[in-house]
Amino acid sequence: MGTAPPTRPSTLDTALLRQLRLAKDAMDREWAEPLDVAAVAARAGYSRYHFVRLFRGVYGETPGRYLARRRIERAQDLLRSANLTVTEICMLVGFSSLGTFCTRFKELTGTTPTEFRARARRTGAPPIPGCFLMFWAGGFAPGRQTGERPGSGRGQQFSRRPPDAPPPSVTSGNHSRDAPEDVRHEGART
Repeated sequence: MGTAPPTRPSTLDTALLRQLRLAKDAMDREWAEPLDVAAVAARAGYSRYHFVRLFRGVYGETPGRYLARRRIERAQDLLRSANLTVTEICMLVGFSSLGTFCTRFKELTGTTPTEFRARARRTGAPPIPGCFLMFWAGGFAPGRQTGERPGSGRGQQFSRRPPDAPPPSVTSGNHSRDAPEDVRHEGART
């Protein structure tokens, strides 16, 4: 008989989650480096086997699969914006084999890197993620979580862009600086 698929632990220990998150953060920081699962597992305080099993149970994929997905996401960004060959991008994002890179890329995106780049050039820049908009507009600043000005009364809406900020221009350049000109907080109360 086959083995049962890993299941998410019913009661997750916060220490376990913290250790797994630290390991995941380390993989995010060192995404272009070769993955040494045993070293990452040791950082988290687990054996290689136990770490892979816990990681899959909590995040739904193995550490290797997670890192490959993150590398492909970075490759997509480079294919959209950088004037580099597919081989250069393959090496920059941490793959050592162009064949493996192209196979993984197609598995995860449904298209080859070259087709992805051609489509990105035809359709233009991708939409700016909401987290960048909120960060740019000051939505994550302490005391500005509710969308209200201090002392202004409940529910008063305001523009998140600082009044002295120049109007942004949305281009195909660096999207972390760009945002739509009119970013407004849409609260539940009016």
